[in-house]
Amino acid sequence: MITSTRRVSPDKSEVRIAFSLGDASDVKDVEDCPQTFPDLEQRLQPVPPCVSLRESVQVYKEHCRMAREFHQVKHDIAVLEDRKRKLLAELVEDEKVAVEIARLEEEFRRLTEENRTLVTVHNERAQQLESLCLTDRTRQDSS
Repeated sequence: MITSTRRVSPDKSEVRIAFSLGDASDVKDVEDCPQTFPDLEQRLQPVPPCVSLRESVQVYKEHCRMAREFHQVKHDIAVLEDRKRKLLAELVEDEKVAVEIARLEEEFRRLTEENRTLVTVHNERAQQLESLCLTDRTRQDSS
């Protein structure tokens, strides 16, 4: 254990600080943490810890963990926004297709009705023609 005694100012009493460098894994963990996080504003960047203070190292590691989590959340948001943009584009395309389908269904219904009318008129005219042919034959036969 290391002990340090300091007087902060002449009118203040001495301050005694004691700390231990016994746990080297905290120092190694600090070295593994990146020094900057590009997604964070400068004022939010983790400040390197005082490696001799366990609490400082723990706060730094927690800050780095939260910065990594923040980066992951930003990445996830970007992926989801891209997916949303693609889905909206598909929705617009689907709506265009639905309008075209409705137009084609209406045109099909109109043409089907027109076809029925034309078939009916054709049958009527065929019957009239047959009637006229019979009438003409009977006249020729009678003359």
